[in-house]
Amino acid sequence: MSGHGYESGRLDLPFVGISTFGKRPFVADWDAIDADVAILGAPFDAGTQFRSGARFGPRGVREASTLFSFGHAGAYDHEDDATYLPASVRIVDMGDADIVHTDTDRSHANIETGVRAALKAGALPVTIGGDHSINIPCIRAYDGPEYNGGDIHILQIDAHLDFVDERHGVRHGHGNPMRRAAEHPYVTGLTQVGIRNVSSTAKEGYDDARAMGSDILSVRQARALGALQLAARIPAGTRLYITIDIDAFCPSIAPGTGTPSHGGFLYYEVLELLQQVVQNHDIVGVDLVEVAPDYDPTGSTSILAAQLLLNLLGFIFHKGS
Repeated sequence: MSGHGYESGRLDLPFVGISTFGKRPFVADWDAIDADVAILGAPFDAGTQFRSGARFGPRGVREASTLFSFGHAGAYDHEDDATYLPASVRIVDMGDADIVHTDTDRSHANIETGVRAALKAGALPVTIGGDHSINIPCIRAYDGPEYNGGDIHILQIDAHLDFVDERHGVRHGHGNPMRRAAEHPYVTGLTQVGIRNVSSTAKEGYDDARAMGSDILSVRQARALGALQLAARIPAGTRLYITIDIDAFCPSIAPGTGTPSHGGFLYYEVLELLQQVVQNHDIVGVDLVEVAPDYDPTGSTSILAAQLLLNLLGFIFHKGS
């Protein structure tokens, strides 16, 4: 048996070494990125309205991701009869955007700079938050010359609509990102999945979201449709940006988050949706937010997040192979 990296060099077990994402190479010089995927940490949680702690999300997800770093020849899935993320898929870790405490504007600007650097290098930006406000600078990065792919549609997987316009002058908190996204002329619409129960957005926010091109589905509605029909609701042929709030999942499997909401998805419901979506859309960016490791001493939430991201990347780069 060959090609797995066990034949020579160090064994390099998950608990050994520095925790870059999946133990992939660290690139400190953002002008020297040469990769298919660039992982960016965005450890900002000053946009939260309840429990803080998502600033430790990037660190927690990176550490959890080392669990899936065995070998170098990819991961074989016997159900799909496919090997995902072989060595030919080049993934690098950019480290974290600099966060300036108490300064949302500067912190968001630094996150945007990181996403633009990944786009300029031709890499798929994957940003790990942080609270959901970090999606605001991520989406802003698609308005410039670094990205030349055209209009984008957003798939949001989340418990909350996040479509608040403004409260007491706050327009860039974690309740605002989808409203800010919908305001960009290059965002053609949103598919918002998992929205449920008591929400952070009032009725007028839902009315505004639908008027601005949103398709809103609860967990129960998504389950009734199934992954295939749910994915078909996203306009065909659109370039897709995927934003995943970990509170989309039931807190029985993802308690490590600042705003848990019972009645959420289980793992395969989201995984199967992502696998379907990737088949019919070009994925132009991903963020995963709201992992707050300190609320989950088992580490299960961080492992869930890392596993979801690695599987999603596997689906993206296996497409057509």
